[in-house]
Amino acid sequence: MEKLFVSTRSREEMVDITAPLRRAVAGYGWKDGVLVLFCPHTTCGLTINEGFDPDVARDMTRFFHTLIPQGGEFCHSEGNADAHIKASLFGVSLHILVEEGKLLLGTWQAVWLFEGDGPRNRELWLKWLEA
Repeated sequence: MEKLFVSTRSREEMVDITAPLRRAVAGYGWKDGVLVLFCPHTTCGLTINEGFDPDVARDMTRFFHTLIPQGGEFCHSEGNADAHIKASLFGVSLHILVEEGKLLLGTWQAVWLFEGDGPRNRELWLKWLEA
């Protein structure tokens, strides 16, 4: 298992991690298989969405902030209950196909980390399944 470290800057933000993942795949010499990406945190999550227009990431953050506002009526009293719920909606793992050393993503797709309780230093786990 390999690790990827991501530093976030805001309480809530979307961080495009596509380039670091591409560098990891190239650096480890992974050619054909499946990259399993896992987030071992309970207040951030992973998704694949458009990476070309930065407004999409802003819309995602704004939507989740409106849907599940910070400071709502939650039983969890540490002040980050909203982040736990948002992270669950995003999910904690992705499987990304890799062919000839390249991530197989659609033309407009990017891999995103959603930060719900930052800023923090996050660790992602990468597992390679060779095909």
